[in-house]
Amino acid sequence: MASITIRRLDDTVKTKLRLRAASHGRSMEEEAREILKTGLIAKRLPRLNLAESIRRHIDPFGGVDLALPRREAVRRPPNLAK
Repeated sequence: MASITIRRLDDTVKTKLRLRAASHGRSMEEEAREILKTGLIAKRLPRLNLAESIRRHIDPFGGVDLALPRREAVRRPPNLAK
């Protein structure tokens, strides 16, 4: 098996790792291995754009038909040469 060394690890991160390892009854090294394994094995969902994300949340409620007003003819631009 391979080994790795992590340098310049923040003290707060190390403390959190130590506390998390203790809460799971593991050593810090074993906890770090588990975190890496879980993070790399986890299946990542494809990133959606904002419109797709909203659509995914709204679709189960059904659609809404909006009454759109009739469009008016385009006005002539003002004459600013006066």
